[in-house]
Amino acid sequence: MIQVNNLKKAYSGVIVVNIPELTINRGESIGLVGNNGAGKTTLFRMILDLIRPDTGTVTLNGEPVAGGEKWKDYTGAYLDEGFLIDYLTPEEYFYFIGGLHQQSRAHVDDFLSQYADFFNGEILNRGKYIRDLSKGNQAKVGIVSCLLQQPELFMLDEPFANIDPTTQFRLKNLIKEQTAKGVTTIVSSHDLNHITDVCDRILLMEKGKIIKDMATNSSTLDELESYFAIGEVEASVNIDPEENH
Repeated sequence: MIQVNNLKKAYSGVIVVNIPELTINRGESIGLVGNNGAGKTTLFRMILDLIRPDTGTVTLNGEPVAGGEKWKDYTGAYLDEGFLIDYLTPEEYFYFIGGLHQQSRAHVDDFLSQYADFFNGEILNRGKYIRDLSKGNQAKVGIVSCLLQQPELFMLDEPFANIDPTTQFRLKNLIKEQTAKGVTTIVSSHDLNHITDVCDRILLMEKGKIIKDMATNSSTLDELESYFAIGEVEASVNIDPEENH
């Protein structure tokens, strides 16, 4: 499904992504974890051809994403509110996305009806533009617009941020449903509980590199928590004592 080879990206001489090789197979559910600045979002953006790597390639189903078009037909991704058209209402945006995939308004309306619980009465028929919605509700619009495309590849960057616990629970079920259908899912999150619950394989990034690639099992959450706890201790030990005066 996804093949990464010799992928590097640097800003101002600092390498932010350095991945010699990565393969993600069709139907896998991938969790991407790491501290801020680990390179997760940059990797997402290179997979989606939003930024170009300095070296290396990303291919989807054997097609290079750089300059390619076919992969866009089966890829649904929501990274942030910049993916939305904020001067439209949610309904207008859904109709626009549906139209890109030759779906009638009636089809879109029927599709959206299955997400009434997920929307929780806060999205449709509210008379609001997307820009006037909370970040959490904007995320709901972005996530469902991805599903409207019936993707083979489903990518979400920090989807559990800014949404309430009930919506987090519902979102986890949505992600699991996509995996059960054979959709390849890639989700990044700082919430280790959520990511280990919905993903079968975890990629841990640090300073642009994938330093752990593990299948999720009963000990994965403890292993990740231990890793990040040690990181916090090391950071506290390395604080310059002069900074406290």
